[in-house]
Amino acid sequence: MGNGQVTSSVPSEFSGKHVTVAGLGVSGVPAAKVLHGLGAQVTVVNDGDDERARTQAAELEPLGVTVRLGDGDTLPEGTELIVTAPGWKPTKPLFTAAGQAGVPVWGDVELAWRLRGLNGRKPAPWLAVTGTNGKTTTVQMLASILKAAGLRTAAVGNIGVSLLDAVTGEQEYDVLAVELSSYQLHWAPSLRAHSAAVLNLAPDHLDWHGSMEAYAADKGRIYEGNHVACVYNVADKATEDLVRAADVEEGCRAIGFTLGTPGPSQLGVVEGLLVDRAFVEDRQKNAQELAEVSDVNPPAPHNIANALAAAGLARAFGVSAAAVRDGLRAFTPDAHRIAHVADVDGVAYVDDSKATNTHATEASLAAYESIVWIAGGLAKGATFDELVAGAAKRLRGAVLIGADRALIREALARHAPEVPVVDLDRTDTGAMLQAVQEARRLARPGDTVLLAPACASMDMFTNYNQRGDAFAQAVRELGA
Repeated sequence: MGNGQVTSSVPSEFSGKHVTVAGLGVSGVPAAKVLHGLGAQVTVVNDGDDERARTQAAELEPLGVTVRLGDGDTLPEGTELIVTAPGWKPTKPLFTAAGQAGVPVWGDVELAWRLRGLNGRKPAPWLAVTGTNGKTTTVQMLASILKAAGLRTAAVGNIGVSLLDAVTGEQEYDVLAVELSSYQLHWAPSLRAHSAAVLNLAPDHLDWHGSMEAYAADKGRIYEGNHVACVYNVADKATEDLVRAADVEEGCRAIGFTLGTPGPSQLGVVEGLLVDRAFVEDRQKNAQELAEVSDVNPPAPHNIANALAAAGLARAFGVSAAAVRDGLRAFTPDAHRIAHVADVDGVAYVDDSKATNTHATEASLAAYESIVWIAGGLAKGATFDELVAGAAKRLRGAVLIGADRALIREALARHAPEVPVVDLDRTDTGAMLQAVQEARRLARPGDTVLLAPACASMDMFTNYNQRGDAFAQAVRELGA
């Protein structure tokens, strides 16, 4: 397909239908092109009217797509369906008006789900993953395992690869590894995965969902109608509760993953081995070795949990133990996810800039014994007492940066008063070099200097990638 344009060779349910696409951007432009190619009369509405939006509008308008910039709240006359960008809040006036008019609202994931069999192709099953943290890594591990099994697959969805492209493009797949956010799940009412996993649940995006209960309910939608397996985290009871509440296909099984010894119908860890007691004959007595803990990169506890979840989904799809091992060995994590940058004077420097909330940072801190912690940024309403109290015994010192660093400093004073703290009263990008230099001063041989900010980056950096790059560059200057 390439440009997102789709032309159906069979009659389309969208032909002549008035469809409003809410929001330009990563999902909106492909959705508008796909719908136009299927014969719909497409209007795009967008809140912003900036240079990027005007460029995207100029791409769509020659096709015959109507684009309204600067007005994302008014329902276009005659709208029969809205396809929304996942990030648009359910409380927007556009959706209130749609509800009053009886107009259905889908997300791009829902549209992709409904287009799976376009032009008579055999729909690829979806193995779906959600959770507060670890989604992208788990989906990438899963795709690596599926490829090791010789299957045609791709990691798609919230990972930045368009699901619409995957289901309407020329490439055909045997199975898709799909990352889904709570936003995407909210707008995907008819999604029914082959198997799905919820990795963990912690407060996040509550401003969007309105409450923790609503956030959890949207995450739990991933289990609805599962055919083979609902994979949950034994250490996080909320994920098991979502399985219990789900309406699944007859015969679908609850499969747990644990960092401890697995019980029947679970995957877990025994003496340095990842083992399966779920997809084996006589699971009361037998277990199948899948891989060694050392095959997981990096072998931090939360990453081993990710690997077990990926393995559970792959095994639910019938993948061999050997392919699980080979896929995990072949997997390389993305940058800025607990990435080892360098060792300088016996101290390890680790970049986990992707740890933008307290739950991710908790997992990161748990991976090391003695830490000089670099933290801070935009707190997004988070509190830090529980995080600091849990990690206090591991902290050699802390270096704080960013707009909301005082919140972390106060939590350290309450729960780890003996830990030395350097508070850098600056928010320019050069603060990272000073932060790394101060961390080096606090560290001792055998320690880990860990960038795991527990905060968003936009007060100082364009995104967490730029923040991680600044950390890595500062570390390289230490070793120069």
